[in-house]
Amino acid sequence: MKKQLIALAVAALMTGAASAAQTGVLANFHSAMGGCAVCHGTDKVVPNAIPDDEYALNKSCTNCHGSYDKLANKSKKIDPHGSHLGNVNCTSCHTAHVKPKLVCNDCHTFPNKMPFADAPEAKKWDDGIDAEAVLKAEAAAPRETADVVVIGAGSTGMNAAISAKRAGANVLLLEKHVFSGGNSMLAAGGYNAVGTKQQKAKGIKDTPEAYVEDTMKGGRFKNDRELVKILAEESASGVEWLESMGADLSEVKRSGGARVDRTHRPTGGKSVGPHIVDVLRAQSEKDGVAPRLNSRVVKILTDDNHRIAGVIVHGKHTGYYKVAAKAVVLATGGYGMNQDMIAVYRPTFKGMTSSNNVTSTGDGIKMALNIGASMTDIDWVQAHPTVGKDSRILISETVRGVGAIMVNTDGARFINELTTRDRASDAILKQPSRSAWLVFDSQLYSKAKMVRGYDHLGMLKKADTVEDLAKLTGMKADVLAKTVSDYNRFRSAGKDEAFGRADMPLSVEKAPFYAVMVAPGIHHTMGGVAINTMSQVLDIQSRPIPGLYAAGEVTGGVHGFNRLGGNAVADTVVFGRRAGEHAAAFALGK
Repeated sequence: MKKQLIALAVAALMTGAASAAQTGVLANFHSAMGGCAVCHGTDKVVPNAIPDDEYALNKSCTNCHGSYDKLANKSKKIDPHGSHLGNVNCTSCHTAHVKPKLVCNDCHTFPNKMPFADAPEAKKWDDGIDAEAVLKAEAAAPRETADVVVIGAGSTGMNAAISAKRAGANVLLLEKHVFSGGNSMLAAGGYNAVGTKQQKAKGIKDTPEAYVEDTMKGGRFKNDRELVKILAEESASGVEWLESMGADLSEVKRSGGARVDRTHRPTGGKSVGPHIVDVLRAQSEKDGVAPRLNSRVVKILTDDNHRIAGVIVHGKHTGYYKVAAKAVVLATGGYGMNQDMIAVYRPTFKGMTSSNNVTSTGDGIKMALNIGASMTDIDWVQAHPTVGKDSRILISETVRGVGAIMVNTDGARFINELTTRDRASDAILKQPSRSAWLVFDSQLYSKAKMVRGYDHLGMLKKADTVEDLAKLTGMKADVLAKTVSDYNRFRSAGKDEAFGRADMPLSVEKAPFYAVMVAPGIHHTMGGVAINTMSQVLDIQSRPIPGLYAAGEVTGGVHGFNRLGGNAVADTVVFGRRAGEHAAAFALGK
């Protein structure tokens, strides 16, 4: 009987026959199927006893409704069940007792209406920090003990957790958001590596020294050269590490600032970030270090000798509690979505749109500062030159790398498309409209899957001729036609006479033609906590804080004043692995 009720209710919800019931809350709708036990497995739900990660609740959802693959509706233009977020918890969007939230709209503005959208809105569980509750948790006995606590479950954190676990440590991976992935989830371009089998197969002549020099030049030689050397020398083993887990990084292209093709990405031009995150999620679960979601670390604890002693966690359901730990890895990302910090550290960028995930609020930086950590290049923020105009959607550097040209609102090229991000951003901001167009043809459209994604989102303009594309976008037809003609001629001759672009893989001559409008937006916070080559966080006297490690965008030094496209993903893997290994060795006394 219970199964029949569930089947009827699910059918009603899926067909829309339950629309009247959707004016209440999801929990009331489920009550007809057997009360709390339908979702929680028991009629007696003890307050503060629901696991913060909500994995068990998610399993209840999929037991009734099926997987996302089953629910995906390919006939829909925008289908949340088929998004790049992957198999995140159903509870990321669907909530039982309060107003649901379409998490896609943290970045997008989709019109999809959620079921039970008229439910009452509740105060966010992580809105602010209860100082009294923190002190109470700090005074209490630890609820848990771990060798290593990793804070943040993007690519950096998951790589750190997996490597620490494999090194023999007892690891706890904590993530404040409703799903893992962080900024890595949004990475579109690729992973820069040197000395890979992919480069060798294509006959690409590259060296770690060339990688280092390109990275140093891109960072205006303000990078920590020793950290850059590690990034270059261990980049290929990082690719192999990911491939051993099932990642596909078979294609190699070029990103701005690189002298050769060294940006590795999945087959067909798929976005690299969602793919790597999916691989790491599966591996972390397999290795027993799946992220504990909805678990925000609010304080790092030290003992009287200034050694790491643990953390205070605020769980969505379980409240504030202490975890004792011998080592902590900060993998919390940057502060690109914290306008207050932007206003302090880079006031000229205040109010600028950001391509970052909503999780990039500088939590790790603030916690590190509170225990005396020093900062490196904290006031340097990178603007990515090609964020979709009036959006938060990043138009990957790979689009230019594969062959797009960049023109102003008249239709004229104004810079080498493969220059560094800082120079490209500055050049766009000097245009009267402070924006630009990326122009390409059907050849690129067919080669790069991410471009078809932009089309799916309604971001592209399309026309059968260059002249019609100019009319559609407001560019001058004669100017754009000459620009395209000149570019194709330069490509045929093998020399860009206008701006010295070295790599011109595609012409712009096969209809239909496309354009997408772009403008600079906050993309990467270059500085953060200071680390040494062992990934140890340094205090204000440049001494390691015993037991505290960091990697990824929360740190400074690797990228200098400007990051090259493709180096961030490499950073998360190379230094995420290293931080986990070093933290485990410290915790285990090795």
